[in-house]
Amino acid sequence: MQHIKGKEITILFDGKKCIHARNCVLTQPEVFKAGVKGDWIFPDNASAEDIAILAQICPSGAIQYERNDGSKNEAAPKVNTARVSENGPVIVRGELEIDGEAAGNRATLCRCGKSKNKPFCDGAHSADGFAATGEIPIIEAQALDNRDGKLSITSLENGPIIIAGNLEVLMGSGKKSTTTQKMALCRCGASANKPYCDGSHVKIGFKTS
Repeated sequence: MQHIKGKEITILFDGKKCIHARNCVLTQPEVFKAGVKGDWIFPDNASAEDIAILAQICPSGAIQYERNDGSKNEAAPKVNTARVSENGPVIVRGELEIDGEAAGNRATLCRCGKSKNKPFCDGAHSADGFAATGEIPIIEAQALDNRDGKLSITSLENGPIIIAGNLEVLMGSGKKSTTTQKMALCRCGASANKPYCDGSHVKIGFKTS
């Protein structure tokens, strides 16, 4: 994790989580200067508020921030969500704990099985031609008493990702598919019930390392 300190805000950048959504270089090109040699992140080239807003739309959590001006840092969302993207990863937002470690409020989880940075997406789904709809079925479920709180994400060796906590599962379009407090997320790419695990990882001999 890189810490690039500015006068009012410090930008935290984790290149291992980056999925190259390009929100940063398109929204704040004077702060995130793509294609240059050497330093490429310049926190003082925009207001701290604008950088904070930009960080919060980074889907992978690769960009985070710490305020140096006494303002509040990023708060966990009031509604935990897992959005299933079309032909791509599951985008999770909440107070995340991944494999026992605090992981910020945003992450993109691989569901094609090809990422070299599991459990995170590294863009391998595009090169591999992974195809899986984001418009998943609506599943009737009881409303959650609480919609926020910690989300515990556990990567099972050679198996699925278990997400535990209050969670709304969203289609890629943003429509609500269901609510749950525990789900097994396919990450081998072979489930016939994507995004959920159906045990196909055993049949195909899926390996996580």
